[in-house]
Order: sequence, then C-alpha cells, then structure tokens
Amino acid sequence: MATRLLLSIVILALASSLVHASDPSPLQDFCVAVNDSKASVFVNGKICKDPGMVTPEDFFFSGLNKPGNTSNPLGSRVTPVTVNQLAGLNTLGISLARLDFAPYGLNPPHTHPRATEILVVVEGSLYVGFVTSNPANPNQKNKLFTKTLYPGDVFVFPEGLIHFQFNVGNTNAVAFAGLSSQNPGVITIANAVFGSDPPINSDVLTRAFQVDKNVIKYLQGQFWWDNN
Repeated sequence: MATRLLLSIVILALASSLVHASDPSPLQDFCVAVNDSKASVFVNGKICKDPGMVTPEDFFFSGLNKPGNTSNPLGSRVTPVTVNQLAGLNTLGISLARLDFAPYGLNPPHTHPRATEILVVVEGSLYVGFVTSNPANPNQKNKLFTKTLYPGDVFVFPEGLIHFQFNVGNTNAVAFAGLSSQNPGVITIANAVFGSDPPINSDVLTRAFQVDKNVIKYLQGQFWWDNN
C-alpha cells in the first residue's frame, strides 16, 4: 500500500511539472517589471513594481509599424517585444516580434527554448520550416516540416525546435510572431556553435561534424551576425 501511494505521488509530481513547463500563471493582476536594486521580491526573474506606481505606459510599446533595418549580411531584422522591452509583460506568459526581410533575406536556424511561436505573414512570401527532435528509432532521421507562406498565412513552430524563415521573393517581406513566453530566449544555431566565447574546442566540433579541422577553424573565425 505504501509503495502504491509513493508511486501515485511521483506520478502526480511528474504530471504537475509537465503542466508548468512554460511560464507559470500569474497569481495577481500584473507584476510590472522594474529595475530596483533595493527591492528583494522577484517574479519570473523580475522585480515587481509597486502596484500603486503602475501607469498605462507600463503596458505600452510603440514602433512596430516601422520597418527594421535589414542592411546586414542576413538581410533580416527581428524587432522583439518581450518583457525586456515591455515591462507589463512580466508574468503574463506572452510576447511578440516583428520580422522584416530584404529580398532573399534569412532568419537563420534558431530555437526558442522557452516558447512556442506562431507566425503570420502580412507582406511578401516566406519559406519556413522546423526540424523535429531526435527520433526514438536510431534508423530514422530528424523530420523537416516546411511551407511557403503568403500574406494572411499562419504557421506554428513547436517549443524548442530548430526553425527558420527565408524570403523567397524579390520584394521585401514582413511577418509578426506571437510567442508563449514573456522571455522566450533565442539560440541561433551557427552563432552558438561557432561563435561562442570562449570558442568550443575544435576537436569537439571536428568529431561532431565529421569534417576537417581547418573547416571548423574557418567557421569559428567568421563573424556571426545577430539580427535581433
């Protein structure tokens, strides 16, 4: 009987941890983030502003009507609106971003470790896709899901999976993304692997990618652009 009770408790604990895999639900109306070195209470990594001092400006962000500067090697620019730009998002579990693309611009393969992303195209055409995590069957490969999107089309990228957006048209493209976290995080694959500081040992990457060490050294010597 004791063993069965213990097993039930373990199962309930695991289920509870799965339910709260994303940002936790707030237990108050809002917790506007504020930089205050004298405060000591953090909620989701941010300090709550005194509710009596909160103003409408704490829930306001302006400028997503303005195109981002795509004059960079990637030909794209992401304008995020996370808790770092909009303090009122703290504890609310959502954020968004504007994505601008020059002709044939790319938002390179990346992941959001804490959020699912839903993307809507409002201008131009984008070739988008994501890759599944490693399959249980070692004889299978990671599966790629892709789609070409046009204005009004929507595509969703599951939480944590590698994904990308590529402008396949010869005109500018614009999209907006909603994310299921106030601070979804971004890991750009090439930047993280080849542009870390200090760099990953080249022997590690040579073995991992099964290429000549000179190839790895060349890649580590490049400047890896951040389009945020």
